Amino acid sequence: MTDVTHVLESTGARAEVAPEAAVHRPSFQIVPVRGLPIVAVVLACLVVAIATNRLWAIDFFHVVSGGIWTALDLFLGFVIGPILGRLSIPARIEFTTRFMPKMVLIMPTLVTCTLAAGWQLARHEGYLTSSYSHHGWIVASFIVVAVMAIIALGLLEPANIAVLFELKKPEPDGEIIGRLMRRFIMTAGITGAMQVATLVIMTRIATT
Repeated sequence: MTDVTHVLESTGARAEVAPEAAVHRPSFQIVPVRGLPIVAVVLACLVVAIATNRLWAIDFFHVVSGGIWTALDLFLGFVIGPILGRLSIPARIEFTTRFMPKMVLIMPTLVTCTLAAGWQLARHEGYLTSSYSHHGWIVASFIVVAVMAIIALGLLEPANIAVLFELKKPEPDGEIIGRLMRRFIMTAGITGAMQVATLVIMTRIATT
């Protein structure tokens, strides 16, 4: 999508053809309304699990949400990113308008479930006390996860939403979209790499 303006300039058509006429943009919702009930059900189940303090349910939310978050970040950063860069402009826009709105709901939900269930699990198991033998590893995991959450909610999610708002404009700026998409893919890759660090910490705690 960074090539939208350059393509039009190179063909001498920028003054005659508007970007939206040259590249078809499918209609889409920035926030997919149909997904909101699913998110509501997931968060409601998380609240019930924490309120009832059921260890298996809390552990389920933490492991499943964390696993999906890790896999999604790695997939975005190291698989989708390189592929997206090689797609044609229409294909990139088609993919973005279909995929990015879903991420508006998926990413905050995964982060919320992972952090809330993880904290409750640590409290339930007594990992928060300084007397715990692996307290240092727990603190390290909190730091890594906190940084990942800040990146995901403070950089990745705003970039995602900004791309969608830009695509909604009558004349979207290809350069802005390209810059935001690079930020989105890069931050996803960074958090994916950091997720590997949390896996190392968790397996270390579980096996020693």
